[in-house]
Amino acid sequence: MIIGISNDTVDSHKKFEEYYSLPFPLLYDTEKAVLQSYDVWKEKKTAGKISMGVVRTTYLINQNGVIVTAFDKVKAAGNPAQMLEILKE
Repeated sequence: MIIGISNDTVDSHKKFEEYYSLPFPLLYDTEKAVLQSYDVWKEKKTAGKISMGVVRTTYLINQNGVIVTAFDKVKAAGNPAQMLEILKE
């Protein structure tokens, strides 16, 4: 199962899901509780400006809820192929 999560609003997520016709749900975490528990709410630098934000990260979690692997600073275009390779192993 694939799930996306960010701190954006419900309306923002709905527009994004509809625009890209995503085949998986996007969850919102405006209070950042889940984002902080997965350690993805971090300080980051964009165009020389430092701010707090979500560091795009992918977790592969098994049926027992154990994180098998994690990729941080993910590039959306290449990440699905990375994850499929791991699943083949």
